Amino acid sequence: MDAVLHDLARHWPLYAAMPFVAALIGYVTKRVAIEMMFRPLEFVGIPPLLGWQGVVPKHGGRMAAVATELLTANLLDLREVLGRIDPVIITSELEQPLLKAVDHIAREVLAEHHPRLWEVLPTLAQEMLIKQVQAAAPRLVREFLDDVRENLEEVLDVQHMTVQRLTRDKKLLVRLIRETSRPEMAFIARMGIYFGFGLGLVQTIVWAFTREPWVLPAFGGVIGLCTDWLAIKLIFVPREPVRVGRVIFQGKFQRRRAEVARQYGELIANEVLTVQNLLDAILRGPRADRLAARVEHLVSETVDAQMPLAWAVGGTRLREMKHAAARKALEQLPDTARYAEGYLTEAMDVAKVIEQRMLALTPLEFEGLLRPAFRQDEWKLIAVGGVIGFVVGELQVLLMLG
Repeated sequence: MDAVLHDLARHWPLYAAMPFVAALIGYVTKRVAIEMMFRPLEFVGIPPLLGWQGVVPKHGGRMAAVATELLTANLLDLREVLGRIDPVIITSELEQPLLKAVDHIAREVLAEHHPRLWEVLPTLAQEMLIKQVQAAAPRLVREFLDDVRENLEEVLDVQHMTVQRLTRDKKLLVRLIRETSRPEMAFIARMGIYFGFGLGLVQTIVWAFTREPWVLPAFGGVIGLCTDWLAIKLIFVPREPVRVGRVIFQGKFQRRRAEVARQYGELIANEVLTVQNLLDAILRGPRADRLAARVEHLVSETVDAQMPLAWAVGGTRLREMKHAAARKALEQLPDTARYAEGYLTEAMDVAKVIEQRMLALTPLEFEGLLRPAFRQDEWKLIAVGGVIGFVVGELQVLLMLG
């Protein structure tokens, strides 16, 4: 005991520094683990084994599929969301751009497919014909909206759209997970300091009595391993509040349910399920041909309603004109819909719908929102923490014995 006290007195600065070095190990290993989850976006090194790619971007496809499954199964019913759109309001919002689009399409199609008829018509007759087609446009919009709602699965593959959007833009997937888990990441880093300091005190006592060279690297490795593992666990468990005396324990992610629900809903609404993205998926997605067929059917009915035009043009040419009008209507749709984007975003209110549904999830379902990001290659992150801790421990030995 005298020898231990003598050594403590002689090397007290080094002994005093040990818990703080352990706390630093805990913090550094956590920060490294966090950054390794998200960076780099692409593989850096010599493939396939020597190098690293962030866990989230590396497993982007799988994580996007998990997020999409949660979104479509538990959080969002697009049919219900589209049902919030009022046909009267949307028609009013689109009135002027719709009239211009119909005017442009009608003149272009008639001039292209039946130039002689169009040229011989007096200007007044041309205008009357255009007005007739324009008068039918509001009904066409209402029927189109009803048709899309009733046959949504036939014209939109929302899972394909969401997965493609998240996997194509790795930065978006990283931001989706990182933004909703930022406090948890800070918590992991802080826990590294606290746990590291506590283990460092034990390490100091063991070293004082043993002076064994293996003690410092061994404790450094244990600090790196255990603090990584424990900090990750404390994010998610306990799932339900547990009262111990006056203190209530619950996983940090679970405690932040309301905040996470709001953030996640806003990110999905602003970055993934936007009006433009939905339109793009409908018009260019794997089921776009089905939408084209439905639009052509609606346009065909509208043209047939203009009896003088149908009689004047006749069979084959009339079918060509209908096909051309439908194609041009689809081409004009994104630009036309842009005028009602504000109303559509407000009416669908995707962010609020997701937020409310998330608040109704069970704790286990809610955990599934973030847990896959940690589960993938989690052992590698913990192992890296152990290696860094071991190396720092070796450096401590050199200082102590030097």
